[in-house]
Amino acid sequence: MISQVIATIQDELSEVLDENQMKCLSAVLQKHLSHFEETEKEDTAEKNDMLPVFIAAKRVEGCSEKSLRYYESTIRNMLESINKPECQITTEDLRSYLDTYQRRGTVSKVTLDNVRRILSSFFAWLEDEDYIVKSPVRRIHKVKTGKTVKETYTDESLEMMRDHCDNTRDLAMIDLLASTGIRVGELVKLNRSDVDFENRECIVFGKGNKERKVYFDARTKIHLQRYLAEAGLIPD
Repeated sequence: MISQVIATIQDELSEVLDENQMKCLSAVLQKHLSHFEETEKEDTAEKNDMLPVFIAAKRVEGCSEKSLRYYESTIRNMLESINKPECQITTEDLRSYLDTYQRRGTVSKVTLDNVRRILSSFFAWLEDEDYIVKSPVRRIHKVKTGKTVKETYTDESLEMMRDHCDNTRDLAMIDLLASTGIRVGELVKLNRSDVDFENRECIVFGKGNKERKVYFDARTKIHLQRYLAEAGLIPD
């Protein structure tokens, strides 16, 4: 808005002032009107809910709809609880909110840190977009969480699962999961065209649609080809 005002003034005086005078005029206007632009932006942030704008920005970055819903609900809960415009929220407000959030139910430290991380992303975006001077989450450190070692299936357990399979599809799925270490969600999205039997490898799409290559063993290849042949997806 201020830039438009300056441009209008320069345009109206362009026939009266020479080039040097125009430069001086522009410098003086920028110097004395710049703080009005900052105030205008702060007022906009106070009056408007910036959450939809933030969600739109994350969608453009490629976040999934599931992640966007999680972002929106997490931030919306914080805003409604603190009940202040984004630009007025302080570090103390957020610490108090996180403390209350943790004490009101059986919330794990991992979940609490996920909330902190999402709030940090939101306020960092507000800072980058010049709606706030400094993110109030900067001084809130990462929540310390214990690392849990996940149990793996033993060879005996895998053999028992194979013995209880009554169709080639389930057998192929068990072997592919065990051989590659991919997630069930990645297996579900796997297409026939993603599988290279000659090199015993396949392309999977993980979280955030990140693509990676994984490899499977000879037994998986045999069972997978057998299943696909029975399903009519490759020649027997």
